[in-house]
Amino acid sequence: MAADHPTRCGFVAVLGAPNVGKSTLINQIVGAKVSIVSPKVQTTRTRVLGIHIEGTSQIVFIDTPGIFQPRRRLDRAMVAAAWGGAEDADSVLLLVDAAKGLDANTRAIVERLKTAGRPAVLVLNKVDLAKKPALLALASELNASGAFTDTFMVSALTGDGVGDLVAHLAARMAEGPWHFPEDQISDMPQRLLAAEITREQLYRQLHEELPYAATVETESWEERRDGSVKIDQVVFVERESQRAIVLGKGGRRIRALGEAARIELAAIFERRVHLFLFVKVRESWGDDPERYRDWGLDFNA
Repeated sequence: MAADHPTRCGFVAVLGAPNVGKSTLINQIVGAKVSIVSPKVQTTRTRVLGIHIEGTSQIVFIDTPGIFQPRRRLDRAMVAAAWGGAEDADSVLLLVDAAKGLDANTRAIVERLKTAGRPAVLVLNKVDLAKKPALLALASELNASGAFTDTFMVSALTGDGVGDLVAHLAARMAEGPWHFPEDQISDMPQRLLAAEITREQLYRQLHEELPYAATVETESWEERRDGSVKIDQVVFVERESQRAIVLGKGGRRIRALGEAARIELAAIFERRVHLFLFVKVRESWGDDPERYRDWGLDFNA
């Protein structure tokens, strides 16, 4: 790199209430799926790094779980991971759903940012779904808090306004070497990403029937000589009745889930994928410390 164009690098934490579009924004910026997306809140369980290069700047985005009032152990661990991501980052974005406006979760996040003295960049998302007067009023109310240095209005889904946000962040990264190779877009291991893609299909296809009582693990990963990969995964549920829901009549549901996940994995990994799904009952998987270690969460948060 020429001396008059030094490299820059930094970490940007993307915070927000559940389901405001954090994963969609990071996938849009990175240009590939690194974090799963679902209409269901609390889809993101772990901190996911999405890596983007803008000019001479490498921006490492931390997609955090949605911040809300936790009720269960898993909730507490996810919220702790989100705030941990903010503390570790060089910059913080607060993403707000402009179509929904301010809710109690977002107000609480703003208050905590103010208390911590942590200036953030305000990003109003889904502006294509909001009326302009309401959008301007929302921006005015949030900026009156004094918690934000800049405001951007974007649609993470369409990409509108995202380029301006990225350019702003790139210019503010500190000078220094890049932390990741130029062609790397995430730090998530392939086995974990594969499990997350299947979990996304569970949420999409069983949105109402199977709330949060399921998780997916990649049990084995076998590289084939023909360049393809064989992946065995287990869907863990808490009750036998949930196992029946995932399997479906005559196994139809599990086949549909597997086929949808296989197609997406083949596109992501750019190779043939042989995916085999199994469903097992594990009553207290949500209280198993090993699960939390796998997700990079603090079991005792």
